Amino acid sequence: MTQYLIYFNQQWVGDHSEEWFRGRGPLARAVVAEMRDAGVLVVAGGLDEDRRRAFTADPTGGTVTYSQGPYSDSAEFLGGLTIIDVPDDEAARTWAGKVAAACGWPQEVRRFTP
Repeated sequence: MTQYLIYFNQQWVGDHSEEWFRGRGPLARAVVAEMRDAGVLVVAGGLDEDRRRAFTADPTGGTVTYSQGPYSDSAEFLGGLTIIDVPDDEAARTWAGKVAAACGWPQEVRRFTP
């Protein structure tokens, strides 16, 4: 089995009404439940959108320093992720398609390497 990361940047979500988002939640939770039932789910979740609550740990100065906020102030930031453990790329594509359809926005998929 191989683990895959399925994720999206928050900017890929687009502008939608609150009603639209409320309608996506049950669909996304159903896909996560389906993954859990199939035994492929490792973890899934959305990230807190308030980047002021983010912090960094930086060892590049010789000791680890911690600071508030994201490491890089970028227009794009990670919005959510799912990690699955499946036999091959085809299975990963299937699950990524289900996640994308449920959420209503694109997902990128990458393999974890040992």
